[in-house]
Amino acid sequence: MSADTGVDDASARAPRPSGPSRSSEPSERPERFITIWCPDWPIVAAGCRPEVPAAVMRSHRVVARSTAAASEGVVIGQRRRQAQQRCPLIELLDDDPARDAREFESVVRAVADVAPRVDVVEPGWLTVAAVGPSRYFGGDLATAEHLADIVRRALSNREVAVGVGVADGRFSASVAARLAVRRSSPVVVEPGESATFCSPLPVGWLQTLGEVDADLADLFVRLGMRRLGDLAALSAADVLGRFGHVGVHAHRLASGADHRPANTTDPAPERRLSRVLDDAAGQSDAVVFVAKQLADELAGALGADGRVCTRLVVLLETEHGERSERSWYRSAGMSASAMVERVRWQLDGWINLPRGSENEITGGVALIRLTPDEVRADEGVQLGLWGGQSEADRRAARAIARLTTLTSEQAVTVPVWHGGRLPADRYRWVPATTVDLDQRERAVSRAGTGAGPHGPWPGSLPAPSPATVYGDGRPVEVLDADGLSVSVNGRGIVSAPPAVMRVMLGSEEEGWRRGKVRRIESWAGPWPVDQQWWEPANHRRLARFQMVTEADESGERHAALVVAEHRRWWLTAVYD
Repeated sequence: MSADTGVDDASARAPRPSGPSRSSEPSERPERFITIWCPDWPIVAAGCRPEVPAAVMRSHRVVARSTAAASEGVVIGQRRRQAQQRCPLIELLDDDPARDAREFESVVRAVADVAPRVDVVEPGWLTVAAVGPSRYFGGDLATAEHLADIVRRALSNREVAVGVGVADGRFSASVAARLAVRRSSPVVVEPGESATFCSPLPVGWLQTLGEVDADLADLFVRLGMRRLGDLAALSAADVLGRFGHVGVHAHRLASGADHRPANTTDPAPERRLSRVLDDAAGQSDAVVFVAKQLADELAGALGADGRVCTRLVVLLETEHGERSERSWYRSAGMSASAMVERVRWQLDGWINLPRGSENEITGGVALIRLTPDEVRADEGVQLGLWGGQSEADRRAARAIARLTTLTSEQAVTVPVWHGGRLPADRYRWVPATTVDLDQRERAVSRAGTGAGPHGPWPGSLPAPSPATVYGDGRPVEVLDADGLSVSVNGRGIVSAPPAVMRVMLGSEEEGWRRGKVRRIESWAGPWPVDQQWWEPANHRRLARFQMVTEADESGERHAALVVAEHRRWWLTAVYD
């Protein structure tokens, strides 16, 4: 389901539906927030101009696109090939969260100069407590316009849209900021009117802002709750019984009651963790290493009490007294990996400040402090009877953390879904510290093969998947009954039925030598592949075969995935 977030001006001002409300909205008014949002920030951070068609890709999906690409029909969530079909001249860029955070640092510092409390949700998105600035600048609208000007001045060398929204609660303010981009002016929701503002909005906004997952948003729609007002009209007790705590959270947001829940508290002072370094760290890896130890300790202490940190304040101080203090917010809570990632973003942005600036870093980091400024009860995750996260997964995550501390960040890698028609292309290895192991989507096929987070990859082979995959492939010889090499022409026609196969032994460095010939008992194929023909450097044209050879000395038959490419044969995987 694609989240529906469209709303016109008239619907945004629609009155609250008549009739008694069964919402359990508390009497106290939620805290008022100002949200600043820069749409498609990864594109802005990459330095792409609006008139140039470009898109940032993550796992072969569009996560941000330029104005020119959007006008050609490129939308968030599209696959790579769909985006290229819509806009053949589009420039595709890799996702780089560290770059995004580094480029957003100037905006955060500019806003922090006039607002005492700034929470960075993610690069391109931050919130500010509205009470103090609104009093100082003479009202919510004046404050919103002033902050929009500040952001534009901080990004004076770039053409970027800026949306500023003011409302009761983070959710309503975030929606208002996104609508402000469409209207090209700040959107201010009057105090106490957040419920009326949210009522006509599509329920897809919950998914768009990351408050619920796509499955729950789709379930709401299938049950007839297409608008936030439909969800808010339900009884909180009924929502809890049917959807659990995540449903109650969605119900609270839909009701405009985005206040701090009763189970969200200010942590005890002893929760603050600091580390003073005897020798100031001049390398970012050393700072991140210490921050990871503190984050593991903090997450473990909070987890023992059944709590999770939602607002983390990170303080870094150098031996010369320069300080970098930043507040990070995540409504779902932060794991140890998420805390470390934010420390890395903050440090990277600080190091890359322009030379001669007021807050330029001139020495090594001597103090690292993590303060859980806001924590809440951790409702946990309901595990399924089959699949899902298990105790073995949690033990593996702890082992990865220990190995990382003993070696280095680059030495310990984990697989993440990448996508592809060949087994070796479906996953790629990335440093474990760059992945939130607790929150990352498990890219595992429900059928046991071929499918990733978004279903089967077009053109991939059906189940079962091979158990052993060779990254570069091993050379083999495939011969017909007359001892001649089998070939495949451009139309995918085999010159003769494969009869025998010989696997080459050795290596590229030592040289290849011929192995034992084995008779092919059965085979299937070919399945041709002609991919990325529009990129000469990455163009591949090959044919895939599945072959089963005769039993070896132990009496076992072997099944293999063999590829014919450039008039040569390669063993790419084995079905063990």
